[in-house]
Amino acid sequence: MTQTKVATNGKLSWGQKLAYSSGSLTNNLLPAALGVFMFFLVTGFGMDPFLAGLLGGIPRFFDALTDPIMGYISDNSRTGWGRRRPYIFIGSIVTGILFILLWQMSPEDGQTYNFWYFLVMSLLYITGNTIFSTPFIGLGYEMSDDYNERTRLMGITNTIGQIAWMIVPWFWALISNPDYIFATQVEGVRKLSIVVAALCIVTGIMPAIFCKEPPLPEKDDRPGITMSGMWNVVKDVFKNLGEVFRNVPFLRLCVATFLVYNGFQMVASFANYIIVYYMFNGDYSLANNWLTWEWVPTLFRSASAWFATVQALITAFMVIPIVTWMAGKWGKKQAFVISTVISIVGYALKWWGFSPENPWLMFLPLPLMSFGMGGLFTLMMSMTADVCDLDELRNGLPRKESQFGAIYWWMVKMGQSLALVLGGAILKWVAFDQNAAIQAPETLTQLRLADILVPAGSAFVAIFVMIGYDLTEDKMKEIKAELIGRRKKQ
Repeated sequence: MTQTKVATNGKLSWGQKLAYSSGSLTNNLLPAALGVFMFFLVTGFGMDPFLAGLLGGIPRFFDALTDPIMGYISDNSRTGWGRRRPYIFIGSIVTGILFILLWQMSPEDGQTYNFWYFLVMSLLYITGNTIFSTPFIGLGYEMSDDYNERTRLMGITNTIGQIAWMIVPWFWALISNPDYIFATQVEGVRKLSIVVAALCIVTGIMPAIFCKEPPLPEKDDRPGITMSGMWNVVKDVFKNLGEVFRNVPFLRLCVATFLVYNGFQMVASFANYIIVYYMFNGDYSLANNWLTWEWVPTLFRSASAWFATVQALITAFMVIPIVTWMAGKWGKKQAFVISTVISIVGYALKWWGFSPENPWLMFLPLPLMSFGMGGLFTLMMSMTADVCDLDELRNGLPRKESQFGAIYWWMVKMGQSLALVLGGAILKWVAFDQNAAIQAPETLTQLRLADILVPAGSAFVAIFVMIGYDLTEDKMKEIKAELIGRRKKQ
C-alpha cells in the first residue's frame, strides 16, 4: 500500500495528558468505591439482599437511557467554553456531592425509607455522573488526531485510572474492622464517601480547567440544543444511533470488549473465594493475616487485597507502557491480539499459582494475565477515536465522539451487570456453599477451572472478532488526508 504522508499536529504536551488523565481517576474511583460500599448496604445498613440487588440494577437501566442522550447534547452544544468542558466541570462537582448524599443514611430510618432514599439518590447520582463522564470520554477521543498519540494518551489515562484499583481493595479492611479507624461499618461508609468524593471533585475538574478542545469547523451544520427543538433532538439521537451501529469496526470493538471485559468480570470475585477456601482452607483469619512480618501493620496483611493491588500496580507500570509501545511498533490490532494471547497464558498459570503450599505463587500469573485488561481499554479507547474519523468520512459533521463513547461504555456497564448475574450462576452450578467454612474438593476444583476457562475462552473468541478490524495506521492516514481536504473545501 502506498504510504499517505499527512502532517499531524496532534502531539500533546505532558501537561495536557496529565490534566486529562486526572479525570480518569474520578471515572474509576467512583464506581470502584460504589462497588465496595454496596456490600455494606446489606451488612451495615441492614438492607435485604434482594432489595440491594434491585438498587444495584435499576440505576444501570436508567444509565442506559441517559448516556446516549448526554452524548448527543455534548456533541451538539455550542458554548464559549467548548462543548465538553462546561459539562465536565459542573458534572464532577455535582457527582461528588451526590455521592456523599447517597450514603448519608441511617439503619434506624428503616428499610423501606432507606430503599426509596437510596433509589432516588442513585438516579440523581447516575445523572450527575453521566453529565461528567460522557463528555469527558468524548474529549479524550478528540484531543489528538495523531494515530499513535491517541494510544499514548489513553495509555497514560489508563495508568492513572489504575490508582483507583490500588486504593479500593483496602476499603474492605478499613470499613469492616472496628479495631482500625471507624467504630461501625455505617460510620466507615459515610466518612469514606466524603473522602472519595472530595478527591474525585478535585481530579474531575482538572480536564475542564486545563485541557484544550479542538476548534469546531467554521462551516458546521451542527443544530445546537434548544428547548423548541427538542423533538428534533429526539429524532437526531435515533438517527445518529443508527449511524453508530452501522459502523462495523466500532461494533467489532464493542463485541471484543464485551467478551474480554465480561469474561474477566464474570470470575473476578472467584480469586477471593479461591484464596480463602482453597489456599487457606476457609480460614478468613489466616487469609486476612497472611503477611506475618511484625513490621507490617495488621491492616496491610490481607492476601486478597495484596493480590488485587499488585495486579493494579503491574497493569499500570508494566503492562500499559508495553502495550503502548507494541501499538506504535506493530499497530493497534496486532497489539490487542498479542496482549490477549499473553493474558490467556496468564489465566492458565493460575492453576499452579493458587497454591496452598506456597501462597507467594499467587503473584506468578499476574504479569501475564494483566495484559488482558491493561491492553483492552488502552487500545480500545484509542481505536474508538479512529472510528470517529471514519464516521465523519462516511456521515459528515457533526462528529459524534460522545455518542460513540456513551454507547461503548453503556455496553460495558450492561455487560458487567450480566457478568455479575452469570458469575453467581457459576457459583451455584459448582455447588459453592457460602455458609460452609470447608468446601467440597470437587467444588473447589470446578471453581478453579471456571476461574481459568471462562476468561480464557471469551478472550480467545475476542481475537477472532478482531481479525477483520481494518483501521490500520496507513488507512487512518488516508482517512485523515481526505477529511483535511474536505474541510478546506467547505
